[in-house]
Amino acid sequence: MSLQKYQQRIDAELQLYEKPYWDPLSILARMTEEVGEVARIVNHTFGDKPKKVSEEHEPLEDELADVIYAAICLANSQKLDLDAAMERVIAKLSTRDKDRFKKK
Repeated sequence: MSLQKYQQRIDAELQLYEKPYWDPLSILARMTEEVGEVARIVNHTFGDKPKKVSEEHEPLEDELADVIYAAICLANSQKLDLDAAMERVIAKLSTRDKDRFKKK
């Protein structure tokens, strides 16, 4: 599914609420919280900080999806097209960094 389809799907669901989107700073705070949860899992899995025996958390992919969801909410609240932006980013990186890293 394209990012635009996800944007439309999330927007349709959130339009059922009196205030569909939080203010941008609140969405950013939520996104930051979710990134922190991703960081915690990655640190427990690959870093030096072991997880407490009593500690449980969602799978990494679920936390990454939470970050994407929050990013889509921020984009929707600002009427941004993430498909077009993603195409620009990929084009930029495939030209600017095409010789930056060793290839197979």
